[in-house]
Amino acid sequence: MSSFILTSVGIPIIGSFLVLVSRRYRHIVSFSIITLSLISIMYFAFSSPLKEALYLKVIGLDFIIDNLSLFMAFCSSLVGVLIIYYSFGYMKEKKHLGEYYFFVSIFLGAMIGLIFSGNLLLMYFFWEITTICSWRLIGFYRKDEHLINANKAFYLTFLGSGLMLVGMEILYHNYGSLNLYEIRNLSIKNGINISELEFMLLFLGMAAKSAQFPFQVWLPAAGVAPTPVTALLHAAVLVKIGVYAFARIFLWTLPIKVQFSEVVLILMIITALISSLSALFENDIKKILAYSTICQISYIFMGLSLNTSIAVKGALLYIFVHGIGKAGLFLSAGVVEHETNERDIRKLGGLYKTMPFTAIAFLLCAFSIMGLPPFGGFWAKFFIIFGLIETHHYTIAILMILTAVFTMLYLLRFFNRVFMGRQTHPNKFENSREMIFTIVLLGVFGFLIGVFIKPLWEVMDNILTQIGGYYG
Repeated sequence: MSSFILTSVGIPIIGSFLVLVSRRYRHIVSFSIITLSLISIMYFAFSSPLKEALYLKVIGLDFIIDNLSLFMAFCSSLVGVLIIYYSFGYMKEKKHLGEYYFFVSIFLGAMIGLIFSGNLLLMYFFWEITTICSWRLIGFYRKDEHLINANKAFYLTFLGSGLMLVGMEILYHNYGSLNLYEIRNLSIKNGINISELEFMLLFLGMAAKSAQFPFQVWLPAAGVAPTPVTALLHAAVLVKIGVYAFARIFLWTLPIKVQFSEVVLILMIITALISSLSALFENDIKKILAYSTICQISYIFMGLSLNTSIAVKGALLYIFVHGIGKAGLFLSAGVVEHETNERDIRKLGGLYKTMPFTAIAFLLCAFSIMGLPPFGGFWAKFFIIFGLIETHHYTIAILMILTAVFTMLYLLRFFNRVFMGRQTHPNKFENSREMIFTIVLLGVFGFLIGVFIKPLWEVMDNILTQIGGYYG
């Protein structure tokens, strides 16, 4: 078991420093170390089915391996591998590539480390590594606007993590430990629930990281980063950290109270409405997709906070579906930006004629994020909304259906403006095989997830069995 942690977490973190000295082969090294981590996670998951969570110490640090952490690590590393491969085409003419591949590699390594963390302090350590990496990657181009936006992201997410750290301090005072396994056992044994103050401090940290109301402003501004970076932030790493921490702390470790669930639902419906309406009137291709991410993450928080079987499974499913779909959308938009040097949808049009693969890949991923059957997004959103109805939150269910309609409208508006109509860039073509292969693969994945939903649903069942088993 220790060897698995050293392989899945240690290889990307230690290997990232090899990127700095690899020069001509830095992209190959970065791709290889994350691929090795992915292979390790897949091999362990398929060869050693877990009936219960495993707690272990590795070099004095606490780690937890269970179906939830294996699932999240698989999602992040898979999308991360594809984004790095896409970078071979997108980033090859950029400067400071050693810095880029170093921060991307350690970013993904920190995410995997956070996922397997069995101690709140260790989780916080990896949490802050991702903050530093995202700050540097958002400001990668070193222009004034980019640095300002990178600082905005840093300040807001660091504010959230500071609040979270205070919440962890209170938890330590109440439980005498930051070990998640010990806190969980004490909670079960003594019947102790998390207090209002502890919940709000921890949740605000998660909301800040996932760009939820009232911290949502930093994510659209982060679109100044290179497209592979924005895809990492939205699909693989940064905004997924908040929902994972929510599941790990409030479902696995400490049971969430009903009144806390109501607070989350209110904040999430506000987030979903604001972000989806903003996307409808936005013209920057990256900001449209950024607002979309903010809205879709609110679905996941809602599903998890309801704490019912079908809603939680729908939320976990949407973590994977959204990661694949949103990566495909951002990377498709990246092809358009890379070839045309344009991000305003009002100045684009007719690109289907010269970029047919990009158009098809974008549409496939958009169908999944919209929630159209039989794509994976349909099933995930259906189960979350069903969970709202099941718990008698009828008004919120209707409003979330409305945001799904808004999602369909702004993504179709994006597609029509960029790919249909009068052709604006007749001499711009799809020139990178790596970029096109990646987005087409993501588009196909998005479709296949929905078609072969049953095996994935069984994975969700296995995760929920472990989580639910702790509280009967």
